[in-house]
Amino acid sequence: MEFFIDLLQEPLILLFVILFLGSWIGKTKFKGLSLGSAGILLVAMTFGHFGFQVSPIVQNFGLSLFIVAVGLQAGPRFFRMIRSNGIVFGIIAVIIVFVAVVTTVFVSKIFHLSPALSIGIMTGALTSTPGLAAALQSTKDPLASVGYGIAYPFGVVAVVLFVQLLPRLLKVDLVKDLQDKDNPVRNAESPEVITIEVTNPAINKKTLKELKFQKINSVVISRVIRGSRNIIALNDTVILKGDRLVTVGTKTELESFCKYVGVKVATNFENADHIMLRKVVVDSDETIGKTLKELNIRGDYGVTVTRIERSGLEFSQNARMRLERGDILTIVSSEDRLKDVEKVFTSKKLTVTNVHIFSLSIILLLGILLGMIPIHLPGLGTITLGVAGGPLFVALIIGHFGKLGPIQARYYQPSNQVIRDIGLALFLAGAGTTAGSGIVEVVQAEGLRLLFGGALITILPMIIGFAIARRVFHLSVVHSLGSLCGGMTSTPGLGSVNQLIDSEDPAIAYAAAYPFALILVAIASQVLIFFL
Repeated sequence: MEFFIDLLQEPLILLFVILFLGSWIGKTKFKGLSLGSAGILLVAMTFGHFGFQVSPIVQNFGLSLFIVAVGLQAGPRFFRMIRSNGIVFGIIAVIIVFVAVVTTVFVSKIFHLSPALSIGIMTGALTSTPGLAAALQSTKDPLASVGYGIAYPFGVVAVVLFVQLLPRLLKVDLVKDLQDKDNPVRNAESPEVITIEVTNPAINKKTLKELKFQKINSVVISRVIRGSRNIIALNDTVILKGDRLVTVGTKTELESFCKYVGVKVATNFENADHIMLRKVVVDSDETIGKTLKELNIRGDYGVTVTRIERSGLEFSQNARMRLERGDILTIVSSEDRLKDVEKVFTSKKLTVTNVHIFSLSIILLLGILLGMIPIHLPGLGTITLGVAGGPLFVALIIGHFGKLGPIQARYYQPSNQVIRDIGLALFLAGAGTTAGSGIVEVVQAEGLRLLFGGALITILPMIIGFAIARRVFHLSVVHSLGSLCGGMTSTPGLGSVNQLIDSEDPAIAYAAAYPFALILVAIASQVLIFFL
């Protein structure tokens, strides 16, 4: 036993023992539920209780990696949702976080809990590890980890039970309810298809490339109908007066384009058996992170991409949009050409990661420097974004653009997952050992108040968030529960909703709400200290 204890005095051995035991416990399932990454935190707290400590440098390094990976992942979706009807789900997430913050202030005052412990309980109740990271940075108190560890298990179980039991209590037909309610997934950016007859003589005998209309807007011509013939629309296709152009784009852009080209007519696809439409999922490492312009799909393969679906939302084809794994492309062409281009997007090769160390280092450096800048809040004092907020903000901005000068921020999904998982594991190992040194004393002193407070912070936002989604925004139960899981940052909850109905709608609502909750909990964890 003494030999084992002596071994644990070696920092690397201690670190990897914690990671091994924590990950093993975290992936152990009980009735379909598991602790996940929280297993590392609980094991680390146990070691911390017995006097073992992981270096703060390891903790901060892990935190920086984790928070940057989160920002790079959320950046594109976050700003896109703000510009679409997906903002409805974002508003629900904002309401959930706001109710959680108000409840946290109430719990802290009623039970006389310390600010760090209160904020930690809130992040655990919302199962938000980035929130915990921000809480530790703002409070400089390991009690935040204690609160997180105590509230987290109930936060996971409560959401799962809520989404499983509520539809049964309401006795609602989820499929019929989904069909009857308005669907906010269809947004202003969702593409439509119309046919336009060419009447403008200025267009006569010009090729699609010469028109250069895509530099002005994102409308796409998928095919040209000339008499009884259907022609695949390519860059060198010549447009004649009287041709009918099958065009895809947003309603506003289509109206503008129609005024320029001619008049809207009925769509007729007769004699078009040789032209087919196919949906292709982007999964090849060689295409992820690249634009359709860079891939030159239309020129090299003779096919037209008419729209792109991402996170359940459809967008008109944009030659400058960088592709992400899981994007669904709607492609029009002949059968043989579709087969060729399908191989480009779906083939899997051995490439696993594309982490750009130079770019990652710059993002981390800029984020940490930004986090050190003092920000004055009138009436509240001065705060800094810290090691959590600074990198998160920089990663969100750079992640949105994908590439800024020499900085490449759009990694393959496996790469981002590796950065995030390693960073999270290192951070939790350090935060857990620091928190564990005082956990027994805190539990003995506070007792059931911690559990009851955490339960309140979990339950009230769920009930209020669901009620507003149904009564105010008139969402279906499926969309309401999906956005609820996103607002609570509960992936296990989403898994339970998916078991209730065979539909992508819960995941769409979750994906729309999640980035808002992710960022707002991190911000709230830093600002909340001024109100406690």
